[in-house]
Amino acid sequence: MLGRRVQNVYSDPKYYLLGGYLHILIFGLMLVLYIPIFSHVQVSAVKCKSKNISGKYQHCGIHSDGVHNLDCFGKYMHDNKCTWEPGKRGSNKSYTLILQQPDKPHCYVSYNIEGFNKKIRIFSHHNLTVEVFEISETTNCTKAVFKGSPKSLARCDPPKDVLLSRPPGDLQVNVSWHPDDVKYISKFSVRYKVLGSHSWKKSVESQYPNAVRLEKLNSSLVYAVQIQCVTSDKCSQCPWSKTYTVPSELKTPPIIISSKYTDIKEITGRRLFSITWKFPVKELCDGYRVTIWKESGEPPQDQMTTSEPEIKLVLSYSAYQLNIRAFNNVSFSSAVTHIIPQYEDTNNSGDRRLNVTVHNSTAFTISWRTDLITMYVCYSVEWMEKEHSAHYRSFFEDSDSNKTLSSLSEHLEPFKRYSITLHLRTNKNTCNMKYINNSESTYGTTEFYYIEGSPVSSPANISFHNVTVNSAVLQWSNIQEEDLRGFLLGYIIHYTESHYRETSTEHNITVDPGFTSFHMENLKSGTAYQVQISGFTSAGAGIRSVPSVFKTDHKVTFSISGAITALIFVAFLLLFGSPVIKRAKAIMWPSIPNPGHSNAVQIIESPSQLKLLVALATLKVEEWDTKSLQLLEKEAVIPLASVLPLLRNCEDVRDCPEITHTWSEMDSDSASEDNLHDDTLQDTQSTQFQSSPLPFAGGYTTMEMLHTLIPQGMAADSSNTPSIESTPEDLTMLKSMKLDYMRQFSSSPPSDSEHMSTIL
Repeated sequence: MLGRRVQNVYSDPKYYLLGGYLHILIFGLMLVLYIPIFSHVQVSAVKCKSKNISGKYQHCGIHSDGVHNLDCFGKYMHDNKCTWEPGKRGSNKSYTLILQQPDKPHCYVSYNIEGFNKKIRIFSHHNLTVEVFEISETTNCTKAVFKGSPKSLARCDPPKDVLLSRPPGDLQVNVSWHPDDVKYISKFSVRYKVLGSHSWKKSVESQYPNAVRLEKLNSSLVYAVQIQCVTSDKCSQCPWSKTYTVPSELKTPPIIISSKYTDIKEITGRRLFSITWKFPVKELCDGYRVTIWKESGEPPQDQMTTSEPEIKLVLSYSAYQLNIRAFNNVSFSSAVTHIIPQYEDTNNSGDRRLNVTVHNSTAFTISWRTDLITMYVCYSVEWMEKEHSAHYRSFFEDSDSNKTLSSLSEHLEPFKRYSITLHLRTNKNTCNMKYINNSESTYGTTEFYYIEGSPVSSPANISFHNVTVNSAVLQWSNIQEEDLRGFLLGYIIHYTESHYRETSTEHNITVDPGFTSFHMENLKSGTAYQVQISGFTSAGAGIRSVPSVFKTDHKVTFSISGAITALIFVAFLLLFGSPVIKRAKAIMWPSIPNPGHSNAVQIIESPSQLKLLVALATLKVEEWDTKSLQLLEKEAVIPLASVLPLLRNCEDVRDCPEITHTWSEMDSDSASEDNLHDDTLQDTQSTQFQSSPLPFAGGYTTMEMLHTLIPQGMAADSSNTPSIESTPEDLTMLKSMKLDYMRQFSSSPPSDSEHMSTIL
């Protein structure tokens, strides 16, 4: 019964409420008992009377080395607090804060504050005074005082995030504010100065709450910047932010040092690309921003940030473009661009079973290996004309090993060569790339024409080398690709024998397209050949080159017997050549014979012939077998006795210097008497020369005449006959006869060997 009563009592709602109140009352009593103890340990905060508390700390004064910069603020009449800065001296410091609002009146004191800030509670419509006392064991007590109204305590904090950037010559400032302050801030101010300077420049006020641009700054200087909001009714306090350092602009781009491509053997159709660079002023750079994208324009553009001046990427065989820029916390440098060309190594471009069938100018079909369907369903096709931008199309295919692409953005042009590449993508969620690095591999590359044509130019630089009796090496240069207008299937060499005004059968030789030289054989010796070369495609042969002509060497016979004969002849000449040469010289180039031994000399026998000789001595010859003839007359009388011995001892007049010398001396003496005898001699010459039957043969008759003048007795033995035997008439004639001599010039120019003839 008792138990039931108890249960009923507690089950009654009245008793239930009473029990709840009891629990709350007990908890409140415990809190009242323990809070003073806890508060005494941390900070003593109690109500006070302004008169009593002020008298307790009246010995504390304001000092420059004591506590200072006391400031109280809050957020829209709540969450107010006061902050201060400690004094420069003393140890074991503690702080006491006294808050008074005399108009209320209200006094509040907090003891043993160890930090430099304290939250306060104030009445919103009354002015307040806050005092902070710094108590130290080694120094006197100091204090700081703050006075204000509750409205003046409303503060908007400095910006939460600041983004500084340096466009060329400017500074862009972008800020974001705390959520509690955003709705109260409509403008803000920025002040700046050159780093290290003591004074700030005039602040710049923004027109918008989140951005402002400072213009006409020196791009090479480092600046310090501070930011604050513009005060308003809701933001009566706008303190300056911390100082932000703005580095100088990064103007120069990075410098690429090296780039390298390496095939990845484990993954077909991919390559490892590595690139390194440097920045001229490394200290100003915080890192590098690398942007890479496909040259075809297919998205995305990957952006990567690195602190090291190098990067490695796994790429397909497609063409890429890469930009590298250095950056710091305010600026980016200009970018350096590197082109990663399309990889054209056919040895590593898939299994080379990629085929293209062109339907029209806006549609073609591409086909590949059938077993790829089990591994790949996402593909990408790139096609392009050489030195033009590429076009791309990505697609999903899981049933067939071919794909027809139609409605092309640009029409295919005839006679233009296109290259097409198929890429495989491992990501099956979407066939569009999400990132560049390590996202696809290349299956294969091939080329195609929409319509083929024949070449419009011919091979150039045709030349011939190693020409022999029956062969020659022909060389040429390739036809330019833009002039082929189709796939080159080979070259045709057209050659004919070149004859003057004669036709010859043309011969053609076809060589492979990879050749630029050909060895022509089975040619005729000593024959000129005319050669032309043309290329051909599936559409036919192209234009022939300009005719070029070469001639084979003449055939030279050679036999062993002929060589032996020539050797024997050379040996014979070496052994017996000297006598033979002398004999041949004597026959072909005879020396001038001695007139005394010449058969051409005629002997004068009759006196009439002798008289004729005297007349001829003074004859001026008008016609002679020479270019010129000079007759020099000698008047001096030469004793016959002195002349004849000389004549007898000299076989040739030129061999006797005495006679030559004597005649030379006589030239000058007889020059004055030439005119006295001209008429007489002319009469004598005309009479005797015409009547004389004497023939003169050669230039040796003169010497024989001299011998004839000598008497026979003296001629027989000049050594034993001391005197000359002659008639007085002959001697008288010799004495009175002028001794003349005549120099005869040959038809060739005069020389030391010119002949001299003497006529008495």
